[in-house]
Amino acid sequence: MTDDLFRIRTTEEFDAVAMATFRRQAAECVPYCEYLELLGVDASQIARAEDIPALPIELFKTHDIYCGDTEPEAVFTSSATTGMTSSRHPMRSLALYEEAFRNSFRTFYGEPNRWSLYALLPNYLRRKGSSLVYMADRLIADCGSGGFYLDNYETLLADMAADPKPKILLGVSYALWDLAERYAPELRDTVVMETGGMKGYREEIAKEEFHRILCDAFKVDTIHSEYGMAELTSQAYSAGGNRFRCPPWMRVVARDINDPFALLPAGVRGGLNIIDLANRWSCAFIQTEDAGRVFADGSFEIDGRITGADIRGCNLLVQ
Repeated sequence: MTDDLFRIRTTEEFDAVAMATFRRQAAECVPYCEYLELLGVDASQIARAEDIPALPIELFKTHDIYCGDTEPEAVFTSSATTGMTSSRHPMRSLALYEEAFRNSFRTFYGEPNRWSLYALLPNYLRRKGSSLVYMADRLIADCGSGGFYLDNYETLLADMAADPKPKILLGVSYALWDLAERYAPELRDTVVMETGGMKGYREEIAKEEFHRILCDAFKVDTIHSEYGMAELTSQAYSAGGNRFRCPPWMRVVARDINDPFALLPAGVRGGLNIIDLANRWSCAFIQTEDAGRVFADGSFEIDGRITGADIRGCNLLVQ
């Protein structure tokens, strides 16, 4: 199945793997099975990938979304502010996770060894449960140069200035903003990539304004973005303009915010559902809390989180 997964190139291949994944997860992932029963859905009657129900992402906070009886090799957790419950994503195979993020990175940026990766992130020892930190740690090793530099801006800038390779500066939003305000360094031969999240350190502002601040400070034309989360195994990337693209084994669709079982046409704002076929041992069909638009070519944009103000009338989400 993993060989088939990373060889997907066409819609037909994607749909075939999605249907096979759904049949197995509907039988083996107990919380997903229970959710389908609550909906009155007979898995055997689902004939098209677009009809597969998506599991509300908040269930990762209250249930073990996992298939089979083999112990997971790791459990990735979401970051959470004080008083919030973290999501938990059991990862049966770290090799599968590594294969997914390496293939995704190559899809958009080529071989890692042509880059140096500098991470404005907590290092692995400070944030062991982070899938993002795990990914950055392995990609830094693949690149052969770079490292973790959270709160160590002067050393970061000195090391980047001395590095002759093309560079990626990957950072959480608040750290990139701090670097921009305190130093405003001109970053040459560098892709600046934000991963989102002020996490209460800075005020939330529109992404377009935030990217303009970074572009002006760093003297770059665009800001790239990485879209991932603890509940997923794969990542989407934006090369600027808040337009994200998925690797071939990942698909995003928009749903009606008030009726999560009604999908929307291209370009219409709604909640975002994700099919991540690399979620082989959890649930590949996720109903996120992000709002945005999906376009005819499969790319998508994020324009915030779904809030109570977005939901009018009867909300059919399972609570």
